[in-house]
Amino acid sequence: MTTSLVPIKLPPEESQFALTEAQTILRRMVLDSVQSIHSKRNYAKALDDLFVFCASRPLSRALLMEYRTTIDHLSASTINVRLSAIRKLVGEAQRNGMIGLEEAANLTDVPNARQKGTRLGNWLTREQAKELLAVPDRSTLKGKRDYVIIALLVGCALRRRELASLMIDDIQLREGRWVIIDLRGKGGRIRTVAVPIWVKQGIEAWTAAAKIDKGRLLLPLSKSGKIVGDELGDWAIWSVVGQSSKQIGIEHFGAHDLRRTCAKLCRKSGGDLEQIKFLLGHSSIQTTERYLGSDQEIEIAVNDNLGL
Repeated sequence: MTTSLVPIKLPPEESQFALTEAQTILRRMVLDSVQSIHSKRNYAKALDDLFVFCASRPLSRALLMEYRTTIDHLSASTINVRLSAIRKLVGEAQRNGMIGLEEAANLTDVPNARQKGTRLGNWLTREQAKELLAVPDRSTLKGKRDYVIIALLVGCALRRRELASLMIDDIQLREGRWVIIDLRGKGGRIRTVAVPIWVKQGIEAWTAAAKIDKGRLLLPLSKSGKIVGDELGDWAIWSVVGQSSKQIGIEHFGAHDLRRTCAKLCRKSGGDLEQIKFLLGHSSIQTTERYLGSDQEIEIAVNDNLGL
C-alpha cells in the first residue's frame, strides 16, 4: 500500500439501518453540528449503535443507563465520546421542540466514565527523534516530502489535520524569522507557529524538487515518485509516521505522538510553559500541564533514590 493516497473514510450520509423520520433528521443535525471529519465519523457510529439498541423503544434515562452498561468494555474516552454524541442528539431534539426542557435534562443526566490517573501518552527522546528524521531517503522526492512531514510534526507540534491542510503561502517571514501564520487549530483557535531553520531548509528542498510554489505544501505521490494530486490526506501522514517509526523499532506510534514529543523536548530544553501553550494552541496552561504530564517526571523519578 502506498502512503500517498490513503482516503479518509467519511461517515455515511444516511444510517445503514432503517430509522424513523425524526431519527434521520436528528442524526443529520448532530453530524452537521461538528466540523471534524473524525468527530462526524465517531458520532455517526455512536448514534447508529444507539438507534439499533433502542429499536422501537422510546428513549428514556433508564434505557440510556441500560445502553451505558453495554459499552462498559470500551475505553473511558470512547464511552465519553459516545455519550457526548447522545447529549448532542438530545440537545437538538429539545431545541427543535421534540422534547421538553425537563425531559432533555433528565436524558442528559447519564454520567461519563471516569478516567483514572493521567495518561502520559507516547513520545520520543531527542536521540530517537533524530533517528526518525534520518529514516526518509532524502535523495528521492518521496523521501524529501516524508522528511518535511516528520520535521513539521516534531519541530512545530502541528496536528495531523493542520499539516495536511497547510498551504505554501502560510509560511511567511515575521520579525526576521519564518513562521506559519494564522494557523487555525482545534476549536477554531488561531495561532502563529515559529518554524525552525532546519525545518524550513527541509521544506525548501522538497518544494524545489517538486517544482511547486503555491497551493498545498504536501502532495500525494505515486509509487514511481510522481505527483498525482493536489491534496495529501491526513491518513497518509499517519501512515508515513507509522511506517517510519517501525524502522527505528517503535510500534504503535502516531503523528500526535510527535506533537507531544515536540512539547516534551521544548520543556526539557527549558522552554517556558506559557510559550509551549502558545505553540500547541491550547486554551489554558492547565491543559498544557496535563498534556506534558508536568506533575510527573518519569525519566528522573522522585522514587529513584530511596536509598533502599
